Amino acid sequence: METQATKIPQVKLRSSSGNRDMPVIGLGTAADPFIESAMRAAILDAISLGYRHFDTAAVYGSEKVLGEAIAEALKLGLIGSRQQLFITSKLWPTDAHSDLVVPALNNSLRKLQLEYLDLYLIHEPISSKPGKYEFQIPKEELQPMDYKSVWAAMEECQRLGLTKSIGVSNFSCKKLETLFASATIPPSVNQVELSPVWQQRKLIEFCKTHNVVVTAYSPLGAKGTNWGSNLVMDNQVLKEIAEKHGKTVAQVALRWIIEQGITLVVKSYKKERLKENMEIFEWELSKEDKDKISQIPQQRLRLKEEYVSHDGPFKSIEELWDGEL
Repeated sequence: METQATKIPQVKLRSSSGNRDMPVIGLGTAADPFIESAMRAAILDAISLGYRHFDTAAVYGSEKVLGEAIAEALKLGLIGSRQQLFITSKLWPTDAHSDLVVPALNNSLRKLQLEYLDLYLIHEPISSKPGKYEFQIPKEELQPMDYKSVWAAMEECQRLGLTKSIGVSNFSCKKLETLFASATIPPSVNQVELSPVWQQRKLIEFCKTHNVVVTAYSPLGAKGTNWGSNLVMDNQVLKEIAEKHGKTVAQVALRWIIEQGITLVVKSYKKERLKENMEIFEWELSKEDKDKISQIPQQRLRLKEEYVSHDGPFKSIEELWDGEL
């Protein structure tokens, strides 16, 4: 018996085979420390609350747990079929080589115990020496990505029915333009760091013009991670707006994102927090609220200096982000 849960609005993805719509809010499964039992419980809680989009990646180590949780949710009747879920995974730089893309996706599908993904993303705009899955790639192993051939292999994944849609993550406007130049199937999604303290106005405008859906990761500033900050959760402007609406700072930040026409992935192990993050659909921010949020000082939290090196493909932060800083 499928549970009665909050219905999440969806957005249409261009270039989707099977015409899949993507829920505007999803649960991310990157965690440090990664605790299997806590992750499995959080996924099941999320499904029971109405989450239908789950975001994983080869490097997160969470594909297996997510697959097991989906199988359990089906067995328990929390959902009627796999088709009710929207599952995203990502290609790590070690596999960002034309001949390794299809095998990498097949490997992810094996771990997830699924026949297809709904969305497959290039995780970073860089390649590296094949082999290991590590967040910290040794700088001497970084390599320039052959965007044309890697994207052609992503398109092949979609043509083979291994994924319904394809996209990218952490791509600047300029890097997206490079893809558009050779793409037969344009990217449907660009997943990037985005929050009230890093609003990405130029990128949003560019993506809207090219019909690319933007997905925000770390929408609350990734507080508690080794690279995140309290800049979102401790922001005075957001606190004042939250108090006015009788909402939390997190709800104001998430509501602001979806009002920009952006989708998002949030992460929490706590059921009450998962529920709170869903309570963003029955109210709106005022024009005054949005004007105040637009004045918040901007700062990219994740510069990704680990991809910058003297001998590597990106020799400066400016080059990595194409000046979008």
